[in-house]
Amino acid sequence: MTARRRPVAMLVHSYYEEDPRVRRQAETLVRAGREVDVISLRRPGDPPRGTLEGVAITRLDVQRHQGSPIATYLAEYTAFLARATFVLARAHRRRRYGLVQVATPPDFLVAAALPLRLAGVPLLLDLHEATPEFFRSRFPAASNPVTIGGLTIVERLSIAVASRALSVTPERHERLLALGIPARKVDVIRNGPVLARFDVGAHARRPFMADGVLRLAYAGALTPLYALEDVIEAIAILARERPDLPVVLDLYGRGDREEELRDRADRLAVADRVRLHGRIPLDAVAGALAGADLVLSPIRRNRFSEMSLSTKVFEGAIMEKPVVAADLASARSEFDDDMLAWYAPDDPADLARAILRVVDRPAWRAETAARAAARARELAWDAEAPRYLALVEELTRDRLSS
Repeated sequence: MTARRRPVAMLVHSYYEEDPRVRRQAETLVRAGREVDVISLRRPGDPPRGTLEGVAITRLDVQRHQGSPIATYLAEYTAFLARATFVLARAHRRRRYGLVQVATPPDFLVAAALPLRLAGVPLLLDLHEATPEFFRSRFPAASNPVTIGGLTIVERLSIAVASRALSVTPERHERLLALGIPARKVDVIRNGPVLARFDVGAHARRPFMADGVLRLAYAGALTPLYALEDVIEAIAILARERPDLPVVLDLYGRGDREEELRDRADRLAVADRVRLHGRIPLDAVAGALAGADLVLSPIRRNRFSEMSLSTKVFEGAIMEKPVVAADLASARSEFDDDMLAWYAPDDPADLARAILRVVDRPAWRAETAARAAARARELAWDAEAPRYLALVEELTRDRLSS
């Protein structure tokens, strides 16, 4: 009888269609010939089940409450955990999974996979965030030794339960090792985009300021971490100091700061220069960036951001656009001085100066964009996918059925 490769279950507390990392992983496994079932949140209007690029999706009737109080987040997490535990265990009786992968946050979502883990199914934990540091940056008023200590304990226990854990940057990997996590337990799988999804040749090339307008683009969450208030401040500075330079900022995304950003643009008299488009599908991001002159990767400086590298840098660079990026250790570890237009985080005036460097130095602009594009392609998912596949095969090697 021919051996059958057992399917993989993925559990993620997000809307699967909007989670680029989980989609990359799931689609990679499907292309490699393995069946993948994803259990995720359900957006209003979406059916409970569906298929996307060969990935089977079960959507639980739980929605995100971005920007809500901590109690609301806990209720949301608990509801998803309870439902996911039941759905995953029931599906395993029929599907006989060879591996279950859990994406965090929350770290305690690993509890949903405990019945399978106890039955001998390997568990791969994908740590999308360094949860204690993320909590500190998102809820500073609630961050104290007790809450941070508790979150760190939960993080360590979740890793201990897992067969293997993944992190997304070398800096976060080093943090885990400093916590005493054995090196054999954790691997780094970077978060670069899929080259086919960001194909420069698939979009019309826009010459720099082709219509006489400087078009800036940001694609991502509209949350406090990404310092979009500073971006609007920089737009106002440019309006005062370079009134001859028409500037338009296109924001693609959603989050709890949308109204505040509109208000800030109104107060600074640049509302006509700031356009909020809402969230767009992942497959539309490349086209949006292709229509820009410059891509922004702003972020505030804190303990969390120092160990995080925004995918906005990768995406803009791969689309061969000059990228203005916050000067943080995680970005510096991957991109050299002459690859990005760096600015001091939390400094709108320096952000405005970085934008003007791109505008006023055409030769430098072209050279930096070319170097960044080459480096981003080296770090793309296409280079990471074989390592991810090898790890999945290692964990499921002995879990073949006849």
